[in-house]
Amino acid sequence: MNYLAGRFEEIAPCRWRLGRDADRAMAADAEVFATRDILQQALADDSIAQVVNVACLPGLVGRSLAMPDIHHGYGFCIGGVAAFPAADGIVLPGGVGYDINCGVRLLSSSIPAADFAAAAEGVGHAILQRIPTGLTQRSLYRLGRKEFQRVLAGGVGEIVRNFGGDAGDREFIESGGCLPFDSPAIISPKACQRGSSQLGSLGSGNHFIEVQAVEEVFDAPAARLFGLQPDHVVVMIHTGSRGFGHQVASDYIETFRKRNLGRQKLRDPQLVHAAVGSAEGRNYLQALNAASNFAWANRQLLQEEVVDILEKALSMGRERLGLRLLYDQAHNIAKFETHEVEGRKVELLVHRKGATRAFPPGHPDLASPYRAVGQPVIIPGSMGSSSYVLRGTARAAALTFASSAHGAGRRLSRHQAVKAAAREDVSQRLRNKGILVFSLSSQGLKEEIPEAYKDIDDVVTATVAAGISERVARLRPLLVVKG
Repeated sequence: MNYLAGRFEEIAPCRWRLGRDADRAMAADAEVFATRDILQQALADDSIAQVVNVACLPGLVGRSLAMPDIHHGYGFCIGGVAAFPAADGIVLPGGVGYDINCGVRLLSSSIPAADFAAAAEGVGHAILQRIPTGLTQRSLYRLGRKEFQRVLAGGVGEIVRNFGGDAGDREFIESGGCLPFDSPAIISPKACQRGSSQLGSLGSGNHFIEVQAVEEVFDAPAARLFGLQPDHVVVMIHTGSRGFGHQVASDYIETFRKRNLGRQKLRDPQLVHAAVGSAEGRNYLQALNAASNFAWANRQLLQEEVVDILEKALSMGRERLGLRLLYDQAHNIAKFETHEVEGRKVELLVHRKGATRAFPPGHPDLASPYRAVGQPVIIPGSMGSSSYVLRGTARAAALTFASSAHGAGRRLSRHQAVKAAAREDVSQRLRNKGILVFSLSSQGLKEEIPEAYKDIDDVVTATVAAGISERVARLRPLLVVKG
């Protein structure tokens, strides 16, 4: 797709438009939110080809979109956003991916970073010892069939009722931590088997638990509402639906391929889709909701474990530590939402693949304390770089179906990263920078070296320049536990 490089027009800062006349198969324009350097990287790794392929899909509303963390993925690029009519549009597993509702949860606190430093080493070891990481079937809880089905239907609410946590957390979780699910028969026994033994585990790859310090505040009013205090500790948890979501995706991708691939004209078979109203479309959306509920439940359990570890390490209760859920957001999901299109409100099925929701100030679905400033948008960096908290804007609502970047975005494949770090002690290198790193896998750390990711400041600069989020605070890592 390098032949398209000269066809992109920068229509506004960090907004690159490719008109539908660039490719005769395109039914809509494509738009990439990026710096010039990020756009060039996307052209080189063929993720632009994926943005173009999505622009060829039937019924696409608006444009095929890509956020500043764009890189190559399954079907959609990572950072891809696309919307289709809720009533008679299509749904694509490739527009969500395998790690359904992979997402980020952020806790604020009143713990001074200086006070935490003395306990940091012990906290890191305790997290690694208590919370299962990596490709493991070990978990915090092994559930029977009925217990597992209740989690799939109830999400966070089921965890709070039976395992711990605060019911008030639900106000600060996207969709309240639960999407409608009442069809257990559409989930395969293999998916249930994988999921019931993994609830309460971190996983592998880029999943992590980080303790960070608020390094700089850019928007003091929003930071106060979010509970972010300079030089105080926050906790970030990044994981998803584990093997359960992966199996759900695998099952339905195979179903879609068998039923629909032969009669769909697609450049990329990974974009196989179904009508929202078809049996397979309805079933996939139900299964997607179940996996999303699993992921929110999983992050709720991990939160409670980390809070307990901090309480013991610092010899204080949760209230004295000021630990509270700032927000939990999904970044691999498809959901029904209402958006304004050409001056009228319409119901859409919005696919976000490696992109996060960014509702603007005043949106009725936001937690009431946040309606004055907009939804928190949490953008993790790499384990050796800063992360950011941003907030949603009215411009995002107008340009991206209220979507924003979800992270730094990979620059190197895992194989390339391991090759680059072959002779390096990654953990020691980061400790020399004042970042404590804990992992059971040296190979996993090499896959996740900071150089494997885009510069987080470039991603945030593009996001802010395009107007789709505004900076609230920058966070620096103190300790990292990797999957």
